[in-house]
Amino acid sequence: MAEAMIAGMLRQGIVTPEQVTASHPRDERIDDLSGRLGINVFRNNHEAAASLGENGTLVLCVKPQRLSRVMKELSDSVTEDRMTVSIVAGARIDTISDALRTDRVVRVMPNTPSQIGAGMSVWTCSPAVGDERRVEVRNILSALGKELFVETENMIDMATSLSATGPTFTFMVMEALTDAGVHLGFSRDVAKELVQETMLGSVKFAMESHKHPAELHNMVTSPGGTSAEAIYQMEKGGLRTVLSKAVHAAYKRAVDLGKR
Repeated sequence: MAEAMIAGMLRQGIVTPEQVTASHPRDERIDDLSGRLGINVFRNNHEAAASLGENGTLVLCVKPQRLSRVMKELSDSVTEDRMTVSIVAGARIDTISDALRTDRVVRVMPNTPSQIGAGMSVWTCSPAVGDERRVEVRNILSALGKELFVETENMIDMATSLSATGPTFTFMVMEALTDAGVHLGFSRDVAKELVQETMLGSVKFAMESHKHPAELHNMVTSPGGTSAEAIYQMEKGGLRTVLSKAVHAAYKRAVDLGKR
């Protein structure tokens, strides 16, 4: 995700390669990022953060289980005025603020499509992040797709379960429908294309029509027809309940990660 953010900002001209500093523990990855993107890459987190300018923004893009160690490495490199942006799942603003001794913390939850500039990033921030820095955050997140500011941090956990985990649900549905197409007799390539184009077109139609999903499926559901039979089987199988439980389970997990 960090690479997606960097590549997106470079592509849109938000920053120049000389303005970007990153860190990574592996030499081959350092060589790849610096050679392909032209950015400065350090092996050490402390050195990377220390090289940022006075108004430079620190972005935390690590796995939740590594955050504590990384923040210890950064604790002496973060000034009180430096803005810190975190995309770490479950990591609360207070936790980051206390560890890095800064009041300017932004918490963001992007999703997988952000890697191709088609993502949805939900974010919030501490009161100390002023309007000018909030514009900066919006510019950074625009490199990933669309962004949405929310008032409370609990909504970030909610977004984690819906928009951030949502692509997983979509991919599983795509896989199941493709397998069903193969079972009918299509080749896997044909079944995959049919499913992908159908889902893509359906989403675009839903967005442009501004209709409720119930209205949309009623439009194509004739009495006694194929859609009516398919919907009956999905309702019988508890599809709505399974999805609702999956979203709630993801939300609970996001909250639990924040307690560690």
